Amino acid sequence: MSEWWTYRPEDFLLFSPRVYWRMFELHNAAFWPLHFATLAAGLAIILLVLWPLPRRGLWVALILAALWGFVGWAFLWSRYATINWAIVYVAPTFGVQALLLAIAAARGGLAMDRRDIGAWLGVLLMAIGIVAYPLLPPLFERPWRSAEVFGIAPDPTAIATLGALLMASGRLAPLLSVVPLLWLLLSGLTLRTMGDPQAWLPLLTAGTAIAVLALRRLIPAAK
Repeated sequence: MSEWWTYRPEDFLLFSPRVYWRMFELHNAAFWPLHFATLAAGLAIILLVLWPLPRRGLWVALILAALWGFVGWAFLWSRYATINWAIVYVAPTFGVQALLLAIAAARGGLAMDRRDIGAWLGVLLMAIGIVAYPLLPPLFERPWRSAEVFGIAPDPTAIATLGALLMASGRLAPLLSVVPLLWLLLSGLTLRTMGDPQAWLPLLTAGTAIAVLALRRLIPAAK
């Protein structure tokens, strides 16, 4: 028997890249055309965080709570867990995130009042998660059927959520960032283990958000 230290990360991968991306194709087919509704919700979030509308933080929190609960159940629990047993233990964290966002809504919503460099990076992340992410398949030589759509797939949902949270002030924003950050790190490492060139995107997003949050801890007065 080979010694344990001779194994590589890919030796522990439970599925092939073909099976992984086929999972997204099946997921998209199962929920089409719900994608139009989730994309509309994403664009509504961008409008809400950019314009000083009444109770906008409440609506942002409620929309994100609903989408995190849906993605956790429909994608992680019902689909991803069928090819990766470890996701059974990850899926509940999406429920926790949905609950925390609902609690934030019950407390009046998120205070979307930051306008520093980190906040504008948040706008960029929202645009990437909501607008750019569904357009990636051709860049990586995959069919459109495997597109990852905000509110349907976890990566763009986590990226856009982090973007919104980077525009929010208050103590809840860093707490609400934990689950999206952990998911993007896990997803990025999974893609890297598969040798997928898209791995850099969730990892870079997580690194950017961590850097912004760390700088805000060092300079708490920055708004």
